[in-house]
Amino acid sequence: MRRHVGGASLAALLMATVGCTSASGAHADPPSPQHQPSAQHPPSFLLSGVTNVTQVAQVTGPDSPNRTDRYEVAGQDLGSMFRAYGKTWFVFGDTFGQRDPGQTGGGGREWRSNTMAYTTDTNPVDGIRLDGYIVDDKGWAKELIDSKKVDGDEITNIPTYGFEANGALYLQYMSVKHWGDPGEWETNYGGFSKSTDRGQTWHKLDAPKWGGTSNFVQVSVAHYQGELYFWGVTHGRYGGVQLMKVCEHDVENKSAYRYFSGTAQNGSPQWTSDEGKARTIVDSTVGELSVVYNTYLHRWLMTYTDGANASADIREGVTPWGPWGEAITLRSQQQVPGLYSPYMLPEYTTHGGRTIYFTLSKWGPYNVFWYRADLVRAHH
Repeated sequence: MRRHVGGASLAALLMATVGCTSASGAHADPPSPQHQPSAQHPPSFLLSGVTNVTQVAQVTGPDSPNRTDRYEVAGQDLGSMFRAYGKTWFVFGDTFGQRDPGQTGGGGREWRSNTMAYTTDTNPVDGIRLDGYIVDDKGWAKELIDSKKVDGDEITNIPTYGFEANGALYLQYMSVKHWGDPGEWETNYGGFSKSTDRGQTWHKLDAPKWGGTSNFVQVSVAHYQGELYFWGVTHGRYGGVQLMKVCEHDVENKSAYRYFSGTAQNGSPQWTSDEGKARTIVDSTVGELSVVYNTYLHRWLMTYTDGANASADIREGVTPWGPWGEAITLRSQQQVPGLYSPYMLPEYTTHGGRTIYFTLSKWGPYNVFWYRADLVRAHH
């Protein structure tokens, strides 16, 4: 790995010398590719399509098997997932405790900007059983990251992904200034909130933060080669994907982050401390993304909302930085009206990774649903 040391601090030099180690030691990293794809050795993409894409169950809402009205949750969206403390955590966006009969779209009473549930259910085949939510003294799912709830200033704070590092939980969130037209919104910044008591209480960190027009307002996070990798997009659903990484122990130090800037002639990744030199790795209209390693293809998978087509798409990546294959539609707007936010978890697969499971939000009922899809592997 090439290190950029010009103008680096002593801490950065030490990091380059000793490398990164996982503070928790609990993360099983995906394997590195045997050969770096390059101009001399172009990759053969393996994912040729998806089949048997079906809804398995409803995850949230009074009519779901989880009866989330027990936690004063009538409607909520998103549902990105991460593992920590032997549980899977589901992270939700704007949550409403009461909704009028027949109401469609986001809205209602008892508004919380975000909530989080957890489960020990490891069988994705028949849906997901939620064991509970982080709750307040009334037993309601509680808001974890507070917001001003003032349009044009800060209307809400939406967590885009969670992860565990250094024994603590982190939620990456975007401070939303204003909701615009469908697929568009303005943001103030992207930043972190942290919990050191297993998710019961959270506090927003002053740093690191990325500006409201940066390419890291929304992220997906994975542990890889002892580091945290963040695939990022800007606000809304109309920008491309970039990649940054950091040693786990430096996750709160913005100057320690390195941005993917391209590949050398032999295909090895190059990194820079200059965010402005980050290279776009997927040039498309991407929002609400999720990136995981898949053991069936031995490749990376990216799911996301395609802003241009209003569809849920999937792509294959040879490495975390690419090359990334062409988009394949998981579900179209015609098949699932109002769909958005397909989120995966690497542990939620069957048949050796050939069948993947993911959450999918629907704007009409304003709740989260559980889907499955079979990956079709090309024969070369």
